[in-house]
Amino acid sequence: MTAPTTNDEQTAAAAGGERPVPRLKTRYRDEIASELHEQFGYSNVHLIPRLTKVVVNMGIGEAARDGKLIEGAVRDLAAITGQKPEVRKARKSIAQFKVREGMPIGVRATLRGDRMWEFLDRLLTIALPRIRDFRGLSGEQFDGHGNYTFGLSEQSMFHELNPDDIDRARGMNITVVTTASADDEGRALLTKLGFPFKES
Repeated sequence: MTAPTTNDEQTAAAAGGERPVPRLKTRYRDEIASELHEQFGYSNVHLIPRLTKVVVNMGIGEAARDGKLIEGAVRDLAAITGQKPEVRKARKSIAQFKVREGMPIGVRATLRGDRMWEFLDRLLTIALPRIRDFRGLSGEQFDGHGNYTFGLSEQSMFHELNPDDIDRARGMNITVVTTASADDEGRALLTKLGFPFKES
């Protein structure tokens, strides 16, 4: 049993371009979807949890007052995700944080389709294993609806970045959005995709 095709595949087919399908996406379609169907006994294949998007946020803190640091954050996140991120601006002024309305406070990239699958594949197989003393991800950070957010304290584990070009450590939050209706379904999906959750 395979999962339904996505708009990305239909668009690529219509354009006549035969791009290779990301291997994590292939694994989801060929193995994981049917395993989840069997595990949770869904009455309909459209109820099987799937990924919809991955959002990568990088705060820039004091960099808001330094244009070069903002450019560095944009450059790093573009290299990591493979797409140009948007600069997030403050919606209102907060005096105690020295933030004015309209001031840049972070950068964000929202990944969908093949870019999302390719990013997750690189994250799980290359980046996370390169973190020193990495002991797994906390399984407590689901939001109650099957979506998962976790943080990384720096960006140096991504092989797309040349260590000599990194001007400062920049942390980031990564949110994986799924169609799961509950956390246990979302966790089962991410575990099968290769997310290394700590044993609870």
